[in-house]
Amino acid sequence: MPSAFDLIAVLLVLTAVFGWLNHVIIRLPHTIGLLVMALGASLVLIGIEVALPDVALYESLTAMLRQIDFRETVLNGMLAFLLFAGALHVDLGILRKRAWSVGLIATLGVVISTAVVGVGLWGLSGLLGATIPLPWALVFGALISPTDPVAVLSMLKTVDVPKALEVDMAGESLFNDGVGVVVFTVLLALASGSGEASTAHVAKLFFVEALGGAALGWGTGYLAYRAMRRIDDYPMETLISLALVTGTYALAAKLHMSGPIAVVVAGILVGNRGPVDAMSDLTQRYVFGFWTLVDEILNSVLFLLIGLEVLVLRFDPSFAGLAAVSIPLVLLGRFLAVAGPVLMLRARQEFVRGTIPVLTWGGLRGGISIALALSLPEVAEKPSLLAATYAVVVFTIVVQGLSLRAVVGRTI
Repeated sequence: MPSAFDLIAVLLVLTAVFGWLNHVIIRLPHTIGLLVMALGASLVLIGIEVALPDVALYESLTAMLRQIDFRETVLNGMLAFLLFAGALHVDLGILRKRAWSVGLIATLGVVISTAVVGVGLWGLSGLLGATIPLPWALVFGALISPTDPVAVLSMLKTVDVPKALEVDMAGESLFNDGVGVVVFTVLLALASGSGEASTAHVAKLFFVEALGGAALGWGTGYLAYRAMRRIDDYPMETLISLALVTGTYALAAKLHMSGPIAVVVAGILVGNRGPVDAMSDLTQRYVFGFWTLVDEILNSVLFLLIGLEVLVLRFDPSFAGLAAVSIPLVLLGRFLAVAGPVLMLRARQEFVRGTIPVLTWGGLRGGISIALALSLPEVAEKPSLLAATYAVVVFTIVVQGLSLRAVVGRTI
């Protein structure tokens, strides 16, 4: 059985090889290229296994991949570092001006999308002869509705949009996880028959998870910022930033608060206050350079894993119809989730032309949705929901990610 070091070595070697081939030959955006190549390699291996069942290569690779707990790797491993790295570059001044739009799309938008996707999947699955009960359809709506901050921030590096719209997209993706996880948790408990849905219970859960996480992130971020002010030593300040991310995320888990929101708030505080009076120019170059490298490396490995995950999941062909209808259904839910809040706020906040189509098409899903789908209990509906989740994630990253530049050019 391969050791943890062997697994990490294989993933890093594959990431480097596929990344180089993409950079030299295919020339797609880096993360999308990695996903496409990993997915293509996975499909080739599946084809080899079907044609030549005696070949041991497929079984060896799938056995190795099954040792990787995708949910734990993403939610309790990579996510904290990726969110902090992204939050460091968010302009707090512009975020304050866009607070209403970011906040409303990240809260009301998630609820609208969950309802539209859940009810729609319930109805369409019945027409396809593979009925998904409404409670489990709503669970799918909750796990697929929040945009993935890793995918969105990665995409924003390759597409130029007006600053206000960029903040709307980045801010929403960074903050809507807290709301999405609360909605997912409540609906999952109801679907599995182990929870209550009173308004007081949901409000308490939201308050503790989301607002508690924000308060924790502000507190730990401020402590780290004050510690950095007392010294001028870039190795030590880089270490403080690492301690801030890991410590905040771990503490949030112990206190049943939102770890993603906590590290985002901490990252925004350090990223905005640190360069002003806590970091020298040299320290800024090293600290921000370090987190840029962490972001790029973990992003690359994560998108590779998403592409390779199809080797482990092995979808039943009978799920193809449900997976296919899920894609336009999720797009409809995203459109309504964006259009509603934007139209409500137009009287009090200015939006650039093309905001609704760009936010709709730029609502990428990624590893978080897959991780939440994998965390579902082993019920009869899980395989079909997992297939629908994977189809939506791959479509949004590959098709929407590659065509967003054209959408931006035509609408803005």
